[in-house]
Amino acid sequence: MAEQLIELNVTGMHCNNCALSVHKLLEKRGLHNILVDFASEEVKFSNDNEADLPGIIKDIEGLGYKVVDDPALQITPFYEKVENKFLFCAILTAPLLLHMILPWHFLHLPLVQMLLCLPVFIVGCLHFGKSAINSIKGGVPNMDVLIFVGSSAAFIYSLIGTIENLGEQYQFYETCATIITLVLLGNVFEKRSVTQTTSAVKDLVKIQQVNANRVVNGGIEVISARDVRPGDTLLVNQGDKIPVDGEVLSGNASVDEAMLTGESIPVEKEKYDKVIGGTIVQNGNIRMIATKVGSNTVLAQIIELMKKAQAAKPPVQKLGDKVAAVFVPAVILISLITFIITFFAVHTSLQVALMNAIAVLVISCPCAMGLATPTAVMVGLGRAAKNGILIKGGDTIEAVSNTKFVVFDKTGTITTGKFRIYDIKTEGEASIEQIRGVIVAIEERSNHPIAKSLVNELLPFQQTKLILKSAKEEKGLGMRAEDVDGNHYFLGSGKAKDDSDFNLSLYKNQKLIAQIAIDDEIRPEAITLIKQLKKMNIVPVLLSGDKMNRCLKVARQIGIDDVHGEKLPDEKLQVIDIYKQKGKTIMIGDGINDAPALTKADVGVSMNDASQVAMQSARVILLNTDLQSVIKFLQISRHTLITIKQNLFWAFAYNIIAIPVAALGFLNPMVGAFTMAFSDVVVIGNSLRLKRKKID
Repeated sequence: MAEQLIELNVTGMHCNNCALSVHKLLEKRGLHNILVDFASEEVKFSNDNEADLPGIIKDIEGLGYKVVDDPALQITPFYEKVENKFLFCAILTAPLLLHMILPWHFLHLPLVQMLLCLPVFIVGCLHFGKSAINSIKGGVPNMDVLIFVGSSAAFIYSLIGTIENLGEQYQFYETCATIITLVLLGNVFEKRSVTQTTSAVKDLVKIQQVNANRVVNGGIEVISARDVRPGDTLLVNQGDKIPVDGEVLSGNASVDEAMLTGESIPVEKEKYDKVIGGTIVQNGNIRMIATKVGSNTVLAQIIELMKKAQAAKPPVQKLGDKVAAVFVPAVILISLITFIITFFAVHTSLQVALMNAIAVLVISCPCAMGLATPTAVMVGLGRAAKNGILIKGGDTIEAVSNTKFVVFDKTGTITTGKFRIYDIKTEGEASIEQIRGVIVAIEERSNHPIAKSLVNELLPFQQTKLILKSAKEEKGLGMRAEDVDGNHYFLGSGKAKDDSDFNLSLYKNQKLIAQIAIDDEIRPEAITLIKQLKKMNIVPVLLSGDKMNRCLKVARQIGIDDVHGEKLPDEKLQVIDIYKQKGKTIMIGDGINDAPALTKADVGVSMNDASQVAMQSARVILLNTDLQSVIKFLQISRHTLITIKQNLFWAFAYNIIAIPVAALGFLNPMVGAFTMAFSDVVVIGNSLRLKRKKID
């Protein structure tokens, strides 16, 4: 039976350890291609037996998480919302803390303190206890184990003191309640911040959720974009979003495609033009035929790419995962050792030994380590997407960090792919006007991009036109034609010996009558881009299948010193290989012939107007055809990696300092809980800074 890719929406995961316990459970069940992303609440895996699915869902829910159909439609009961749990606990914890300041005698009574603490402890047991026990069952103890053990120890110790009437030094109800309340506060911040970091994908999903006006028997019916089928005729009016990908049947419109390309100027659309779902009609209205719907639309593919990108872990994160997996058992061990040494070796009182042990449990925070990478990667990917740069994988960001070489294809990448005539040299009696007429007449019959460019350029100057009887294209050579008077023409490549700039020749009855110098236009931003790359100590390289002298001419104009011309696709691979041995190499290309080299490079970058094959081979797609996106991509990647390193430094440093301080008894468990909650907030806050940070 064929394997199916199953996608589940799982709510209730709030840190990396949660994701790890789900991952381990699915591994134990022998499933493949497992991806668990706690931030976007998605679990994916390949399953070859559909009958197993209810059992898998039951096991995931057995860990304390919930499998839902659509998180957007999921209504969380009032008492399950983490914000409401925090408010409830805060109201009861406040008087417990105030008894230290206020002179009200009744607040000091052990029974009153126990009655105030008990509801908070029950909420804590339900919130952290369930998750802690399930994570131990799953074989990956999570951070809730530490909170649960710490708060339970404080509560049970105080309860024994109250029952035995052992006096004030046994009252630690406020410690128990404060730990639970502060960690819940941390969870509230964390939930809000994670929602912000995953906003890029959610914004894109919202764009998909629109209605469409379907034309049926002359009338209009309003349906959801999800119900549009290929071949449907749709009416899109001014101000509407185009519901799916398609082609214009009639009408004219200015369409804002900034969402995809980052290009602020609206694009004019008329009959036969392609339109993309999610873009907005700013002016005019059109009738269109739906060609791609559902998961085949450009927008759906972008969303899929973004989700895959968030799930692909950079090597830096794998390190964080490994540490987080062994972290909780290690902390419990340190806590036990702290208790044993303080009580038996140093001979302090039971309460001091217990408080030190609890402080160790509460201060440690594997969550900050687990959040360090995914939050930064998500914000980085989101910022790149808003700039029209699609990155297929968080690991791509790391691969780009120390780039040494950027290798460019020439045609369609450094140049626009549109050709211009620079010079026409006549041979014999024919005038320039006659030559132009012959070129237009012949090239009008060709579909070649060069032919189209020449016709567009010469049509405005055309005064005479030749009437042809026949014309046919000879692959790789040019066009042969015959006019009504029986003259034979050939227009194609073939240089005159004396001047290499003339790269097209026109023959009439096998006699040379003109030479034409054509070349494709260099993108206006190419020179600036090359200068910026050199400033960043990155070596630009030109690699093309085009003639060497033309490659050198382009390279001279834009300032590239390393040039490789006349290379076939397999030779391009060899060149990329040589550069890869010297350092990290990015390849930027757009044609089918670039696909192998794009795959071979450390990171392949493809232009949006590239061939489908090139786009599939690349790990980065520039939706905006402006080459400046390359610099933006390098800058965003660099700053995302800086943010990850800052986050990991903070998370490790915090734990390295905090645990010994707590073990030595210099830290009260309440202060521990407070700083632990805020270590998460610092890490997430640092990641969110990337949204608006100057990255020039």
